[in-house]
Amino acid sequence: MTTAADTLTFDGLLARARAGELGPDPAGQRIAVAFTTRQAVRHEGRGTGYRNEVLSLRLGAAVGSCAVEPGALPDGAVEECVGADVATLLDHPLLPVRVAALDAYLMHVTPHTPEHGATTTALPAGTSLEKSRARAQAVIGLLDLPAGASVLVVGVVNSLLEALRSRGLRYVPCDLKGGLTEWGEAVATDALAEVGRCDALLVSGMTLGNGTFDPLREHARTHGKQLVAFAQTGSAVLPRLLGHGVSAVCAEPYPFFWLDGGAGVVHRYTGGPEGGR
Repeated sequence: MTTAADTLTFDGLLARARAGELGPDPAGQRIAVAFTTRQAVRHEGRGTGYRNEVLSLRLGAAVGSCAVEPGALPDGAVEECVGADVATLLDHPLLPVRVAALDAYLMHVTPHTPEHGATTTALPAGTSLEKSRARAQAVIGLLDLPAGASVLVVGVVNSLLEALRSRGLRYVPCDLKGGLTEWGEAVATDALAEVGRCDALLVSGMTLGNGTFDPLREHARTHGKQLVAFAQTGSAVLPRLLGHGVSAVCAEPYPFFWLDGGAGVVHRYTGGPEGGR
């Protein structure tokens, strides 16, 4: 069991990466390509939709990503990243840039392979809704809960809520944007205010980019609750936190399921620190 003294945090990972403790000196690693991906979606048959904006950085064959609120990334942020060394970007004033840089670096050092603890799950080709539902099943399968248990869902994805409902699990939907779910349920905006009444946590990697992840991780660690992360943001970062408040991760690096109708994959991690590489 980990203690407060040896518990790893996102900032702790950043510090270790800067110090060269996780791989080659980041000052010698340069970002070749930086880009943003913007998306708006409303699946067929669904009454609500959403928008995404993602910053992605390419280091060698690896792509690291961090989702941001649409329009939140300042003009020029992408250009600042191109050609910059990873060490500089790990100290960038913008948190999403630091997240994407760390994600690219860790993906470069330890890609999603069985040797690094990953179990790859295929996503079939299909419509955006079909692929969303297939991903949801891969994510929900990482929760070990009896019917009737309550899950705090941070980062509302209707396919995940649908999958929880199909398993007889209750949930508290939470998202900084608020609003309503597909079933007309109110979406809470303060996850920490709701987490105490839930048995487990299902958390989007996007919480890394807005600074809300570590308090949730610490609650799960302190109270012995499952925390399953579904990660397009920080897909190579979150497996490093297994055993430090994170119990499982469904990692989905770029390109994401919503970008293409063809077959795809997600990578699932479980276990303690050794499973998190």
